[in-house]
Amino acid sequence: MAFKPQSEDEEAMSEINVTPLVDVMLVLVIILLVTAPLLTQTVNVVLPKTTETTPEIKDQPLQLGIDAQGGVTLNKLPFTDLAALEAALKDELVRNPEVALHLYADQGVVYGKVAEVMATVQHAGIAKLSFVTVEQ
Repeated sequence: MAFKPQSEDEEAMSEINVTPLVDVMLVLVIILLVTAPLLTQTVNVVLPKTTETTPEIKDQPLQLGIDAQGGVTLNKLPFTDLAALEAALKDELVRNPEVALHLYADQGVVYGKVAEVMATVQHAGIAKLSFVTVEQ
């Protein structure tokens, strides 16, 4: 195959041929459409029907509350001092090393108070801390 020299009258081709790109993309789309239904695998079985059961909970989690004025309660017992709260939490931890704690904080409470209570819980050694909220 012989190449002819470019004459000065002809300009260089400055456009990209997109036909091969479109061909490749169409092949990829076809492969995707063919393999997508194969990725969802189902097992056709009829499951047995049973009655509803509830999981057995050995120990209820502790309920730590902070009201809008900054008052702290542990299982509805008020605490005015964070040191006394920490001692009570340590006693609970000795009784049950796997104790969990649910934190109920009023939305009007100052964030600093929540941080102080959380630090007290951490110093007591309790690692399972959950925040309780309500749906909007």
